[in-house]
Amino acid sequence: MKTVRRLLYGEIIRAVVFVALGFLALFLFFDLVDELQAIARHAAQGYQLQHALLFIALKTPDHIYELLPISVLIGSIFVMARLAQSSEFTILRTGGLEPWMALSSLLKLGLVFVAITFFFGDYAAPWAERQAQQFKAPFMGQLTTGQTGAWLREKQGDQQYAVNVRRFDGIRQMQDVRIHTFNEKGQLLSITTARQAQIQPGQWQLSEVEEKSILLPSTADPKPFSATKLANKVWTTDISSDMVAAALLSPDRMSTWELFSYMRHLSANNQNAQRYEIEFWRKVFYPLSCLVMLALALPFAYLHFRSGQIAGHVFAGVLAGISFSLLNSVFSHVGNLNNWQPLLTSAAPALIYSAVSLAAFWWMVLRR
Repeated sequence: MKTVRRLLYGEIIRAVVFVALGFLALFLFFDLVDELQAIARHAAQGYQLQHALLFIALKTPDHIYELLPISVLIGSIFVMARLAQSSEFTILRTGGLEPWMALSSLLKLGLVFVAITFFFGDYAAPWAERQAQQFKAPFMGQLTTGQTGAWLREKQGDQQYAVNVRRFDGIRQMQDVRIHTFNEKGQLLSITTARQAQIQPGQWQLSEVEEKSILLPSTADPKPFSATKLANKVWTTDISSDMVAAALLSPDRMSTWELFSYMRHLSANNQNAQRYEIEFWRKVFYPLSCLVMLALALPFAYLHFRSGQIAGHVFAGVLAGISFSLLNSVFSHVGNLNNWQPLLTSAAPALIYSAVSLAAFWWMVLRR
C-alpha cells in the first residue's frame, strides 16, 4: 500500500504544481498589464517597473490561495484519467486496491493541501497584502474608501465613540482622524480631530490634535463649545489596526482570526456583521474544498477511455472547478443580500459538491 500511495501522491503533487504554476503565470501576467498602466499614471511620483514587479510578487500568495483548490481538482482529474487510460489503475484494483482504500488515501493527501491552503489564506496572503499596500502607499496614496473614509464604532462604559479615518497605510499610520464622543442618550459631547495617528496596543497616539467639547443645552455657559489644541494625545481604545484595515480592505483579504475579532467588535457595538460572518465561515470551509476536489476526481479513475477522450474529461474537470468558484462567490453575495444564515451560506457550495462527488463515486465505483 505504501508503494501505491507513493505512486498516487507523486503523480498528483506533480500535476497540481504544474497546473498551479500555469494558472499563476497567467494571473501574474494580467497583474503586470494592470501595473504597466499604473506606471504610466504615476510615473511622476516615481513609480517604476521595479516597484511594479515587487508589488506583483507580493500578490503571489493571494493568487496561490485562490488557485489551489481548482488546481487540485484539475491535476488530480488528469492523473486519475491518465491512469485509467493506461490501465495502470485497473492493475492497482486487481492487486487489491479497494475503492474505499483509494478514497481514504486521496483524502489523506487532501489534508496536506488543506494545510497549505490554510497557511496561504490565513498567514502568507494577509501579510503580503499589507506589505504590498504599505509599499505602494508612497506612490499611490494611502488606503481610503469613498468620500469620507472609514467609519468605526466603539462603546466604552456609558460613552460611545464614532471614529472616522480618512487614510491608512495598512499597518499602523493614519491621517485625518476624527473621534466623536456621545453619551448614553446619544448626545454629542466632543469632537477630537488629529492630523496624524499611530495605532499601538490598547491605544492611539494622536498628533496635531484639536479637541472641541460640546456643551449640553442644560448648561448655563453661553458658549456652545470650547476648543483646545494639543501637540499629542493618547486615546485608549480596543480598535486595532486589523479593524481599521477591515473597514478599508475587502474582507477576503483578512485572516480568519481578524475576521472573528472584527465580527465580535461589530456585534458588541450593535452593528451588522452579516458580511463578515459569511466571509469568516467561507474562510473556514474554503481550505476543506481541497478534500471535495480530490473526492470529485476519484471516479475518473474508474472510467473506460478510448484514445483522445482524456482531454474532454480534463476539460470537464476545468469547468467543474470554475463552477465551484463561481458558486462560492454567488452564494456569498446572495446570502449577504438576503440575510441568509452565514454558516449554511458558506458551507452550501462545499456540501453540494461533496454530494455530487459521493454520488458519482457511488454510481461509477460501487454500483457499476
